[in-house]
Amino acid sequence: MVEELRGTEMAGTGKWRDKAAHRRRSRSLLRKILRRGFFVLVPCLGIFVAGFLQFADEVASLQPPPSPKADAIIVLTGGFQRIDQGVELLKAGAGKRLLISGVHPTTTRSQIRRNTQGSAALFTCCVDIGREAVDTIGNAAEASYWIRDRGYRSILVVTNNYHMPRSLLELRRARPETEFIAFPVVNSDLKTSNWLRNPLFLKAILLEYAKYSVALLRDVIGSLSPNWVGIVSTQMAKGQE
Repeated sequence: MVEELRGTEMAGTGKWRDKAAHRRRSRSLLRKILRRGFFVLVPCLGIFVAGFLQFADEVASLQPPPSPKADAIIVLTGGFQRIDQGVELLKAGAGKRLLISGVHPTTTRSQIRRNTQGSAALFTCCVDIGREAVDTIGNAAEASYWIRDRGYRSILVVTNNYHMPRSLLELRRARPETEFIAFPVVNSDLKTSNWLRNPLFLKAILLEYAKYSVALLRDVIGSLSPNWVGIVSTQMAKGQE
């Protein structure tokens, strides 16, 4: 009887030791994961911050060309200030025709004309209204069809300065054979204003940088995909020999 009790106690002690050892291993594994995650996170955060500062500097450096001239003009909507600028460029002869892309379905041509103080003759002659696009990718697709149908080779792109890098990226992806010339509308001068202390503007720049990063990543994945398909096909062919 005594021996049975001792055996039971030893078995219980052994189970307790096994559980304790399992908990120690689990804690050790968790510490390793956290430590490695930290070492991965810090460089990634550094790359993100460095990229954001470079993006902000690029946006701050954007300036309209001194003598803008192209076959046509495209305005990516987001405010009447952009449309005003596009109409002024058209009036000045910077392009033969103007596309206003991404116009809300309820906004009429006459409303746009009145807000920009453009003449009825100018709008009838040389202004096209695009209503299909709901985002920058849609703007690029809408612009691509318009450029192809009219045979234009060079385009002045009018949009906000912080929106310009992503707009050019999407437009050049959709229409690589066309020359796109940036004509940024500067709502806030990043060089002279302390925009880092403006929460609303900082949020807008960060959000735009995140979207721009996703667009760049999509470009990288798209360029790698055909190569990977070729590599996999080659390996499969070798395996069948």
